Amino acid sequence: MAEQVTPFIANQALRASHPSDHPAPTVTTVLLCDNSLLRSGLQSILRGGPFAPAMTASTANATQAHDVASGSALVLIEASQSISHLLDVIRRVKEQSPKARIVALADRFDLDFVRLGHQAGVDGFCSAASAPEVLIKSLELVMLGEPLIPSGVLRSIADRAFDCPQQLLREHGSEEPNSPDLMGCKLSTRETQILNCLRQGAPNKAIARRLDVAEATVKVHIKAILRKIGASNRTQAAMWATTHLPPRGAAVQRI
Repeated sequence: MAEQVTPFIANQALRASHPSDHPAPTVTTVLLCDNSLLRSGLQSILRGGPFAPAMTASTANATQAHDVASGSALVLIEASQSISHLLDVIRRVKEQSPKARIVALADRFDLDFVRLGHQAGVDGFCSAASAPEVLIKSLELVMLGEPLIPSGVLRSIADRAFDCPQQLLREHGSEEPNSPDLMGCKLSTRETQILNCLRQGAPNKAIARRLDVAEATVKVHIKAILRKIGASNRTQAAMWATTHLPPRGAAVQRI
């Protein structure tokens, strides 16, 4: 029997407690996951509920999702692979199905990934360590239009909000982020911090450790920096930083 597919509605989660002679409607769900073990586990959790996958595939075959995803679809993406590749997949899915809801699933999220993912089109971020019932409820909230961010990320945002801004800049090696040269290139504070590190010749791993972000996130930022300042490689970026960034302070020397 063909699966019945309908848009998600607010009281749909209540239907499980009111069985009827007709099968419960489901949200068209696409599962993009490179880990076969995790994929099987997610299929088992989602099977029989409103989010039973209509299609599963690896992120390398994400183009197949375009034909399945619709205005009321949910696209659940494993977010443990390369960030640049993941962002590219998200953008392509969003371009083909702009009204579909996209949820990223990972063991851990950092602030930079959440920001980049949101800009690319992610509607919600779910922890892979969530209990099955928590995951289902989280997906229901996303389908109802509610943004979803892990509590750990929210705590990090709150902690930073109470910190002294100048102290944060010193800790991350970014002085005068609003100087004319930086404003002209529209570099973000994080990009300025990483550019300062490039000026010192710091490798990606050292930058990631210093800023407490994933190394893949650093690579994504460096690509953005090169594009904005018109450099072809990190060496040119370091040379640009030498003439355009303020003199580095003692805090920067610690990297």
